[in-house]
Formats: sequence, structure tokens, C-alpha cells
Amino acid sequence: MKRNFLFSWYQTPRGKLLQQLEADYLRRSITVSCQQIVLQIGGLGWENEFIDCTLYQNYTVLDAKKLGYEMTKKIQAKAHHLPLQSDSVDMVIMPHLLEFDAHRFQTMREVERILKPEGLLVILNFNPWSLWVRYQYLWDKKMADSWSGHFISRARILDWLKLLNFEVTTCSEFDLDSIHSMHCKSITSRHAFFATAYAIKAIKRRYQLIPLTPVKNELPSLRLANTINSSARSEKHD
Repeated sequence: MKRNFLFSWYQTPRGKLLQQLEADYLRRSITVSCQQIVLQIGGLGWENEFIDCTLYQNYTVLDAKKLGYEMTKKIQAKAHHLPLQSDSVDMVIMPHLLEFDAHRFQTMREVERILKPEGLLVILNFNPWSLWVRYQYLWDKKMADSWSGHFISRARILDWLKLLNFEVTTCSEFDLDSIHSMHCKSITSRHAFFATAYAIKAIKRRYQLIPLTPVKNELPSLRLANTINSSARSEKHD
């Protein structure tokens, strides 16, 4: 799937504002140590606006066309078949990738596989109910001709994350004036309707089943405590 719509959108006045908001959001979201491994799936070309590649030397961009800022490490591969070991990445960032991925759910499974337990996941998507995005899509024939994506609602992403045992910590919305960030359960549909894009931050949880041991059925009985002292007191009274 092509991402030409995304890059064309960033060239518009409102797209440039969205880019600034997303860059600020990603800058604040990368809270892991500079020694930890951070993987961005889907190159943007302006990674230098939210990450210092000289400090985060383990920051890598994976893209099928090897897109990304020139100073970042790059891996040319497809998102639905990541050439990485399981439980090897501390944080994954997916900026507007799932909308243009024909194998989007398989990509989510791959992300869950490579993330370490308690690893962080950040997803950026366009809001499917945004009037500005729809208007730009219908008005600009150049972007419309290159549009091969699929708008994904926030509710669907939340369902996928729940199915893959991710715990969603925050949901944020970009309305081109400010970012509304709050606990996920308190976001109303009114804000989601007008927002241009949204972001979701989640943590990979790995739950382990604790085997139950059989309980022995023993007859209840009284057991004396400190029987030695009891015997000594008995002899003293005698």
C-alpha cells in the first residue's frame, strides 16, 4: 500500500501543523533509556525533529522502501514479516503505517512478538471521522489517486490491542489547535469526531498461568503449641 497520501498531506498548511504536533508528542513519548532498542516501523524522513540519533544510537527505522532520516539506522523489510528476534525490542513506534498496510493485523502480531514484556508501543493514525482529512482526500485529485489506505477507527485499534494482551495507558487526539490527552476511558466521541488524528500508547503484558496444586483433605485436629513449656509447667505444679 502506498503512503503518498501521508507525505502529500504533510505538505499542506494543516499537514505541517499536524507534523509539528506529532513530533512534539513523539519527543515526549520516547521515555526509554538511550541504551535501549527503539524501532520505528514506517519511515517519515523527519525523525530528527523528535529523536536525537547521536544520543539514541539504538534507534532504527524499518521501512520497505528504506525511507527515513539519513542519520538513522535503517532496515529494509516489510512490516508484516519483521526480521527480528522475539522479545528483543524495548519500544516500537508506528507512525501512520497501519492505514496503508494490507496485512495490518499480521503486522500487529509481529510487533507483539518482537516487543519485550513490558515494552512500549506508540501508534499514530488518522481519525476516520475527521472532516479535514476527508475533505483533503476528495478535493486533491493527486492525493486521491494515490490513496490506497484504509481508515482505522480508534475503537478497532483498541480491540486489537486488547486481543494481543496490550494494556492501553493513554489516548491522545490531535485537533490542530492542541492535544487532548487523558485516560483512555474518559475520551468522548465528540472530541474524536473533530480530531484530525489520534495516538495510542500501550504496554505489552505477558500473563503467566500459575498452576494450582491439589489440596490434601486432612481431618481437622488440635495441635498444641509450645508443648515443652506446657510439660514443664505441669511438672512444676506436681
